[in-house]
Amino acid sequence: MPDRTVPRYKRVLLKLSGESFARPGESGICVSEVQGICEQIKRVVEAGVQLAIVCGGGNILRGREFSTTNSVVAPATAHYMGMLATAINALALQDVMEHFGIPTRVQSAIPIPPVAEPFIRRRCIRHLEKGRVVILAAGTGSPFVTTDTAAALRAREIDADVVVKATRVDGVFSDDPLKNPHAVRYSEITYQEVLRQNLQVMDAQAIHHCMEHNIPIVVLNYQKPGNIERAIAGERLGTRVGSNPST
Repeated sequence: MPDRTVPRYKRVLLKLSGESFARPGESGICVSEVQGICEQIKRVVEAGVQLAIVCGGGNILRGREFSTTNSVVAPATAHYMGMLATAINALALQDVMEHFGIPTRVQSAIPIPPVAEPFIRRRCIRHLEKGRVVILAAGTGSPFVTTDTAAALRAREIDADVVVKATRVDGVFSDDPLKNPHAVRYSEITYQEVLRQNLQVMDAQAIHHCMEHNIPIVVLNYQKPGNIERAIAGERLGTRVGSNPST
């Protein structure tokens, strides 16, 4: 087993879905769920990892829910609403993390000066170098861009060593494991195979960004205690997506 005192990855982009802020099947923010994530984050930071986090907002609102042809809300407006939902999650995560003694900064792609810094690449990197966790809110600031793609883009901007996508399933499967009990989990898979099979890891744009910059993606079940820190330490769990996953 890898030595957890020496993480394999120095700079990590952690992608948290909005659903991770709520109990399964519920909406809103459940503090106990957020605390469970923060306990793992604290151990990762204490190991010396530079950590940036991109939050989703689906526990509050999904932009695409309002962007149907029958909706009176303009699609672009709906996506901006979704981006603001991610900012709400980022602020909640920041306060819980600081309760655990983790120094944090929230940076938003949409200007909200009273509660968050603007996203500035050099400032973000400087925070990471000083041991602060940077929570990146509001996607890219542009509509029609998923938070998965925003995570991949931010990973490229800050030169992250890996993207860790925290989910409620054990990795990437050949089919939805909640619907198909015979679905097979991949321990390793290439970007090309993910795209060819149209596997629901991240959207295609996000996969392309990681592939172009050769940033591996680790998909894991964050609800299993210690999984986030174990993956960052280099332990093989969940699914690793890359150009040559076995290396």
